[in-house]
Amino acid sequence: MWFPKLLPVTERSLLRPFLHHTTNPLLHSSTTSLRQSNLLPRRVSTAAVSPMESISVLMTCPPVHPYLVEALEKRFTLHKLDSVPDKPQFLSSHRDSIRAVVGNAAAGADAELIDQLPKLEIVSSYSVGLDKIDLAKCKEKGIRVTNTPDVLTDDVADLALGLMLAVLRRLCESDRYVRSGLWKKGDYKLTTKFSGKTVGIIGLGRIGMAIAQRAEAFSCPISYFSRSQKPGINYKYHPSVVDLAANCDILVVACALTPETRHIINREVIDALGPKGVLINIGRGPHVDEAELVSALVEGRLGGAGLDVFQDEPNVPEELFKLENVVLLPHVGSGTVETRQAMADLVVGNLEAHFLNKPLLTPVV
Repeated sequence: MWFPKLLPVTERSLLRPFLHHTTNPLLHSSTTSLRQSNLLPRRVSTAAVSPMESISVLMTCPPVHPYLVEALEKRFTLHKLDSVPDKPQFLSSHRDSIRAVVGNAAAGADAELIDQLPKLEIVSSYSVGLDKIDLAKCKEKGIRVTNTPDVLTDDVADLALGLMLAVLRRLCESDRYVRSGLWKKGDYKLTTKFSGKTVGIIGLGRIGMAIAQRAEAFSCPISYFSRSQKPGINYKYHPSVVDLAANCDILVVACALTPETRHIINREVIDALGPKGVLINIGRGPHVDEAELVSALVEGRLGGAGLDVFQDEPNVPEELFKLENVVLLPHVGSGTVETRQAMADLVVGNLEAHFLNKPLLTPVV
């Protein structure tokens, strides 16, 4: 089995002036455009030898991508916390050697772990979301933090549009209708048009903007809520999530998970969206009060939902399984070969940059 290539250190260092600033238009291009411009590599060099192989890196999340694991193992001494039988003993015996942590949306570096690793210098996250990392603790201890923005924007935005179409046009249920042989007994019922529906977006960052631009191609009026009104944006701004929900057909959660945005979708918001409204969540599960969402869908107080994330993954409320107006996905927003490879490149590139005393590619802290 072969894996795509990470650029050697000397080549990737040439990219840092372009990648260091997230406002650079190259980073806001699609993954395909980045590859066409040779900013993202294609294959791993099996001959590459790392000058940093003695540096210990701890992967706190399960090994989600063989390419990432191989790239880390080629360059560093990699420890996988998920496969350690006695985690407290392992952390105690390696506390003075681990200098970097690699995590993702499921597991990162909380305050307890950070305190157990006094030599920790950097946390490189294989995700955009930072809710699994104690940023305050990292700032306090001078620990650098990086994530993987931009390269996954297109995939997540694409998926959001796919969920809108799947819910309104009942694509999954129609597929099951054909497979079960029911089509032979009669046509499937009429569904709901997507084009022209008002789309409200919570969080108009990179992903929110990409969703808005795609929805505009379907002649959808766009409105949004964020912490403040965005200058130079022509989309209609609403000062509260409830107001946004009351004035849109489809409500999309695309903001970061913070204490302020936890359960930003509550009963009041759901009731404002109403029995014809559709909720799309490609953010994080805790953005939504899941118990309220389930009861609203079961009782018909909400028209439908497209969910890529859940409050206690991989556990999903079983009440949703029988509802044909709900589409459930296993947190696959960035789950394409191309994007996961680009994310891995950023994870490893940030680690290399740090240990070579060069500017980080995508710094957060």
